[in-house]
Amino acid sequence: MDAFALPTLIPSGPGSLKERIHARIRPDLDRIEEEINQFVDSEIPLISVVGRYIMGSGGKRLRPLLMILGARLCGYAGKNDAPLAVVFEFLHASSLLHDDVVDHAEFRRSRPAANTIWGNPAVVLVGDFMYSRSIQMTVGYKSIRILELLSEATTRMAEGEVLQLMHSDDLEIHEKEYLQVIIRKTAALISAACQIGAVFGGGGNAEEQALRTYGHNLGIAFQLIDDTLDYTGEVKELGKPVGNDIKEGKATLPLIYALQNAKPAERLRLRQIFSADEVHPKDLKEIQNLVVRTGGIGYTYELACSHTLQAKEALRIFPQGPVREVLCDLADYVICRRT
Repeated sequence: MDAFALPTLIPSGPGSLKERIHARIRPDLDRIEEEINQFVDSEIPLISVVGRYIMGSGGKRLRPLLMILGARLCGYAGKNDAPLAVVFEFLHASSLLHDDVVDHAEFRRSRPAANTIWGNPAVVLVGDFMYSRSIQMTVGYKSIRILELLSEATTRMAEGEVLQLMHSDDLEIHEKEYLQVIIRKTAALISAACQIGAVFGGGGNAEEQALRTYGHNLGIAFQLIDDTLDYTGEVKELGKPVGNDIKEGKATLPLIYALQNAKPAERLRLRQIFSADEVHPKDLKEIQNLVVRTGGIGYTYELACSHTLQAKEALRIFPQGPVREVLCDLADYVICRRT
C-alpha cells in the first residue's frame, strides 16, 4: 500500500499538486519505511507481529516526513535524520493502539483494529512498547533539547486523551474546549515533529518557533478536516465507518456548530439521537443532513483553511526554495484530502 496515498480530489495531470508532492517526498518516504522495518522488531514475537500490523496499515507518515523536511529547511543535508523521524510514527501508532482500545474501535485504515484480533491487554502493552522504543531511539541522539520537546509533546497528548474522555457523550462541549482537545491530541505531536526538525537541522530560536507554529496550525487543520470527513466521506476512503465519531459519543466541531445554530426542535432531535444506546443508519443520515444544512461542515472547513494560511505564513521567514514549497503544498493537501 502506498504510504502517502493522496486523494483523487487533487488533479493528477502533469504539474499537479499530487505529482509535485510525490516527486519530492518519495525518496524520504522510502527511507522512513526502511527505518520502520528495522525498529519494529523485538525478541518478543507478539510485539513484532502487532507492531508490523499497525505500522503496515498504510499510514501517511506525515509526522516523520515533517521532521525530515523541517531539518532540511534549516540546512541539514545528511542521512541520519530518518531514525529520529520514525520516532514520531511510533508515537503516533502507539496513540492509535490506545485510542482503539478506549473507543472500542472495530476498524482502522480499512482493516480490523488490532484490538479485535489480539485483544485489549496485548494491544495496550504493545502500545506501551512502541512508546518506550521511541524514547530509547531518541536518547541515542544525546540531545536534551530534543528530549525536552518530545516529553512536552507526549505529555500534552496524554492530556488530550484525558480531556476527550472527560467530554465523551458530552453534547454541551464548547468550541474552545474542543479545540483544546485537538491541540493536545493531534497538533502537539505534529508541532513537535516540525520543531525538533529545526533543532536537528541546526536552526536558531526563530526557525524553531516558525516551524513549531507551522506544525501547530497544520495539526489543527488536519484534525478539523478529519471532523468534516466523518460526515461527508466514504467508507472506502476513510477506512472506517462514516459517522464513527457520533457512534463513539464524540461531539466534534461540525456537530457542536450545528447544535448552536439549529432550531429548537432540531436541537432536541440531535440530543435524542446522540444520547441513544444505538445510532441507526437513518438516524445517522439525519444528523449528517442537519450538520450540513446548519453550516457545520462549511464553518469547520473555513476554520481549517484559516489555520492552513497561518501555517504557510509562519514559513515566510525561510527563503523560497523546494523544501518550503513542499511544506506549503502539504498544507494545501491537508485541506483537499479525502482520507
